Amino acid sequence: MSEAAAAERLAALRARIAEAARRAGREPGDVTLVGVAKRQPAERVAAAVAAGLGDVAENFVQEARAKIPALRETLAARGLAAPRFHLVGRLQTNKARFAATLFDWVQSVDREELARELSRRAEAAGRRLRALVQVNLSGEPQKGGASPEGLGALLEACAALPGLELAGLMTVPEETRDEALLRRRFAALRELRDTFARAGHPELRELSMGMSGDFEIAIEEGATQVRIGTALFGAREG
Repeated sequence: MSEAAAAERLAALRARIAEAARRAGREPGDVTLVGVAKRQPAERVAAAVAAGLGDVAENFVQEARAKIPALRETLAARGLAAPRFHLVGRLQTNKARFAATLFDWVQSVDREELARELSRRAEAAGRRLRALVQVNLSGEPQKGGASPEGLGALLEACAALPGLELAGLMTVPEETRDEALLRRRFAALRELRDTFARAGHPELRELSMGMSGDFEIAIEEGATQVRIGTALFGAREG
């Protein structure tokens, strides 16, 4: 993908984001587009960054360990700053040592053991990771995420960890074309955020929800970050 093509896709998505924000009475600048680069070559991601993409996400630590250094090198050779890197996929505790140095944001914190290990590794590296707690609203056992009932205890644990900066909540709803169901899921995350923000966690400002097929609905329900992959980068490789 050329830089011109990347710029065209990015502009089209930002226009859709802006329109969805306006429908909800929100400012378009309050929504961050996070480009999900799962199974995308570094060159394609670099084209999007050169076109103005400021946030890039990966799903898998192993893929990111090879791609992020290559992407940084490609961008540096062109005199371009690296984007902010997010991890949005499920994270095994034994890979926290890599995640703590590769990423600026970890959006999939879903248990205290993982949060503690991320904090420990980030501190050892002289860093502080921005963290989103993932909430499993659909109850699907194959998906990561804290239950709504267990969210309060996990937030308290994360807020006390010196290597983490707790910033908000994330969710991945079930795959469905039922717009009403999606709206309920996104609204439920917003309501959880608002409830806990009032109850002592004002740092919970971010809501990461919505992907290529439903990000406009998510924005209308309060998303501050939308995670867009194929609509930005095209079909994945492999």
